[in-house]
Amino acid sequence: MTALMVLPLALFAQEQEPPKPAGGAGLSDEEIKKANNPMASTKALNLHTYLVSKLYGIEDASMSQMIVRYAQPVGRVLIRASMPFVVSSEAGKSPTTGTGDFNIFGIYSRSTKSGNQFGIGPTITAPTASHNLGSGKWQGGIAILAFMASNRLIQWGGLLQWQASFAGQSDRDEVNTFFPQIFAIWQIGGGTYLRSTGIWTFNLRNGEYSVPVGLGVGKVVKVNKIVFNIFAEPQFTVLANGIGQPKYQTFVGFNTQF
Repeated sequence: MTALMVLPLALFAQEQEPPKPAGGAGLSDEEIKKANNPMASTKALNLHTYLVSKLYGIEDASMSQMIVRYAQPVGRVLIRASMPFVVSSEAGKSPTTGTGDFNIFGIYSRSTKSGNQFGIGPTITAPTASHNLGSGKWQGGIAILAFMASNRLIQWGGLLQWQASFAGQSDRDEVNTFFPQIFAIWQIGGGTYLRSTGIWTFNLRNGEYSVPVGLGVGKVVKVNKIVFNIFAEPQFTVLANGIGQPKYQTFVGFNTQF
């Protein structure tokens, strides 16, 4: 859905005269692009938070999930590790706070002469969650990533992840999930950009799904040799099936590349 909206804009942008450099003081166009490239060959430490204020089928419930994420390139392979911390609240009950399931993947990537990038690699999730805030299962699968950066005004791409459980607590449900994420970045100058990066979730085991679409704004700045990327993106779920799926959430983040 998001990709269909972005493609005409990208074709239009290619026919126009190149805009003035998108970067602010001390920022090049390539640094602006790299700041939003999930496959960038650079060390990165990110803090991401999902603030879910409404859920389907559960009244007066909310949830927040902060993800501490570190990325480290090793040759052509980008290693990315993510650790979530979850707070779940429901009316009349004490909030549940704890860790989520730890995920790590390794993406082997190649770039084209135009600056586009493609990658593929394995992904694994460990059942590190406390208080039943995770799946209780070891999961393994594959991640496929593309980042189209040949246009200096619009960058877009997708991250596709599939995982299935292979071990873990015998009394917990088996896992078979597909997570497509279509993302689009529209540079509006001076390091400021518009963004849409909703992660869709499809439970292939029981048929539940969630399709959020977001529209947010971000800003890239450079201090000495460190590039910071700060953003906020409200996301509305346009299609959903299943109790507990997010109806409305806000995705905020603070990224560093060094």
